[in-house]
Amino acid sequence: MSYRIEKDTMGEVKVPKEKYWGAQTERSRNNFKIGPSASMPLDIVYGFAFLKKSAAYANCELGVLSEAKRDLIAQVCDEILDGKHDDQFPLVIWQTGSGTQSNMNVNEVIANRAHEIAGKVIGEGEKTIQPNDDVNKSQSSNDTFPTGMHIAAYKKIVETTIPGVKQLRDTLDKKAKDFKDVVKIGRTHLMDATP
Repeated sequence: MSYRIEKDTMGEVKVPKEKYWGAQTERSRNNFKIGPSASMPLDIVYGFAFLKKSAAYANCELGVLSEAKRDLIAQVCDEILDGKHDDQFPLVIWQTGSGTQSNMNVNEVIANRAHEIAGKVIGEGEKTIQPNDDVNKSQSSNDTFPTGMHIAAYKKIVETTIPGVKQLRDTLDKKAKDFKDVVKIGRTHLMDATP
């Protein structure tokens, strides 16, 4: 396997060359070998993608992020939401309390993929978008992780739970109509379970 060198405030880290994540994600992979790899649910990663795209638009409207950077961040977030980078989120669910590792994993993937979209090679030259200063602008893991979870929970409720409950309701309603004239005794309660 070939590697590239990623640098951050803590120093240099070897990262698999074909991966979009960076130094903080790689450190988490090495330091938190608890449970199965990539056990952080993708629903939470997708929640982060919605959040990061929204934050990019808000920061642009506030004049603290350029339209070019906003558009690159939004494009990568759309790719994440389309499931194109599911293999770029290798972290386990066992993390520090604020979920900083997953927040940074998403930031690094967005930044490195944006660098590639801009026609550059990951790990070479000045980053087109900085994971902390641009993707994570005006955010904190203490806020982003709960927000990502809330987005994931909301989507699961709206897209899975409510339709499932409606289908169950409709099925039971149909069965009630289909069998309304069938007389059936409650045998267990009237006989079998009686001492």
